[in-house]
Amino acid sequence: MSQDPSPPAGAPRRPIRSYVLRGGRLGTGQQRALVELGPRFVLPYAAAPLDFEAVFGRRAPVLLEIGFGMGDATAQVAAATPERDLVGCEVHEAGIGALLKHIGEQGLANLRILRHDAVEVLREMVPPASLAGVHLWFPDPWHKKRHHKRRIVQPDFVALVASRLAPGGYFHCATDWQPYAEQMLEVLSACPALVNTAAGYAPRPAWRPQTKFERRGLQLGHGVWDLVFSRAS
Repeated sequence: MSQDPSPPAGAPRRPIRSYVLRGGRLGTGQQRALVELGPRFVLPYAAAPLDFEAVFGRRAPVLLEIGFGMGDATAQVAAATPERDLVGCEVHEAGIGALLKHIGEQGLANLRILRHDAVEVLREMVPPASLAGVHLWFPDPWHKKRHHKRRIVQPDFVALVASRLAPGGYFHCATDWQPYAEQMLEVLSACPALVNTAAGYAPRPAWRPQTKFERRGLQLGHGVWDLVFSRAS
């Protein structure tokens, strides 16, 4: 007889995640970076607000990147904007090791990493109105209709992001999947705390590096859509 997979009545439901944890082989350089640089640059998760000034040792605008993959674009942004501090959220160890390797090779003192679910980080660790910008570049589009609920860009998530942006701060999304771009535009436009900086989709900002996922999408003949919304004053 098959077992009912549903949780018992009254039991807490598992949250819907926008990612799947995957195992991966770590390169020697990534392993070394995790051991040598992880204690300094990977912040422990705690359900308490971060003091960004204490974390970075200075007062500067703070950016948050959600799901940085292997960290190439993240490192480029940090290197190009030394006047800003950047926190990257990622759950996959290989990507964290790769970004730590960039940090070590380039001396990126303005970068920190959180290995945890970005929604919980935003909810528990990021103080309201504290971020100058949030980057969400090429998140998993969850192509199949039954998986659309796993897409990270949903009304509750967008409202949470908006609440963490300082007045004038921006939320920058990018995707190479047109149906997801259309959903992003609809959901972001419906958030009363955000204002579109363009008439629809935005031109790709010159400072946004081309990511691995973007290059792959272009090779497959996909378009690329950027959306840049700002927090109303």
